[in-house]
Amino acid sequence: MYDAIARFIGSEDGATAIEYALIAAATGLALVAVMPTIGTNLSAQLSPLGPALAGNTP
Repeated sequence: MYDAIARFIGSEDGATAIEYALIAAATGLALVAVMPTIGTNLSAQLSPLGPALAGNTP
């Protein structure tokens, strides 16, 4: 029984999984925060492309 508890305490598998989960959560939050700005800027950049492709250039 003591050997099982010692192995459990010495194991770092759970800590590694938690670290990866925290990295994934931080990455997700960063993407959620940045995507609206990127979408707005990209839309502003590409909006003249539609009329230009249709042949209605000003």
